[in-house]
Amino acid sequence: MNQKSEQSVWMQDLTWEEVASHIEQDRVVLVPFGSTEQHGPAGVLGVDTYVATGIVEDTAKRTGALCAPPMWFGDSPHHMAFEGTISLRTETLISVVKDVCTSLAHHGFNRIVLVNGHKGSNLPALGTAVRALHEESLPHVIFAVADPLHLARNVAPSIKETNEHHGGELELSQVLYRYPGRIRTDRLTGEGAPFAEVFGGFVGNDLFGPAPDGVDVVWSSREQRKFAPTGSMSSSLGVTEDKGKQFHGHLVDRLSEVVEWLRTYSGPLGSIDPISKVGE
Repeated sequence: MNQKSEQSVWMQDLTWEEVASHIEQDRVVLVPFGSTEQHGPAGVLGVDTYVATGIVEDTAKRTGALCAPPMWFGDSPHHMAFEGTISLRTETLISVVKDVCTSLAHHGFNRIVLVNGHKGSNLPALGTAVRALHEESLPHVIFAVADPLHLARNVAPSIKETNEHHGGELELSQVLYRYPGRIRTDRLTGEGAPFAEVFGGFVGNDLFGPAPDGVDVVWSSREQRKFAPTGSMSSSLGVTEDKGKQFHGHLVDRLSEVVEWLRTYSGPLGSIDPISKVGE
C-alpha cells in the first residue's frame, strides 16, 4: 500500500514525522492567504480564503507539494462597515507572513509560494514581507507570490461576461464550483459600484479589463457602504459553475507550472541546493 498517496496535502492533517519525511523528498510549500470579509449578498465572508485553499489544494494534489494551514484573516479595513468582516493591520499581516515563512524555512522548505485569494489587497503586505526576508535573513529561499489577478490575466476576459470586481461573477463562480453551497445563488445581484461617478474615471471598474490612465484613490469602509450599499462592486448575475470550473482550472494549471519550475530552478535566485536546511 502506498501510504503517501493517501495522506492529506494539508500540513495540519499530518504528524511532525510525516512532514519531516516529506521534506526529505521535496522542499516546495504552498501557503494560502485569504480574508474574512463581506462579499455582497451572495458571497460568504470566507470567499477569498476558499479561493486560495481550493487553488493550493488542487495544485498540491497534482504536484505532490504540501500546503501550510490557510490564513483566514487579511488586510480588509475598507470592508469594516459590513458586519462580520475581520481585518488585520497591514503591519500585523507583514509580521505574520514573516513568522510563518521563517518557521517553514527553519524546517527546510526553500521554495515558498504565497497564494493570495484576497485579490490585490493583501499584496502590499505579502510582497513587503518576503522581499525583506529574502534580502536579509533567508537569501537561500526562493519566494513567489501568486494571485488570480496575475495568474488569470489573459484567460479571465474570455470567461467573464461583465466587468469583474469585488463580489463579481468570476470569484463567486470559482467558489460555487469548488465549494458547493458556499454561494447564496438566490441572492445574486446586478448591483455594483458607480465607479465613474465616485472616482472620476481614474479607477477602473474591471480587475481583469483595460485600466484607465489613473491613480489609486483610497476610500474608507464607511464610504464604501454608501457607494456600494450591498457590498457588491460588480454584478454577480452571471455566476455559473462552468465559469468557475474554467477559471479555477486555469489557475491550478498555471500554479502547477510554477511549482514544477521552482523544483528544477538552479539560477541566481536563492540556494541551488534543494536539501539544505537553515542552520545546517
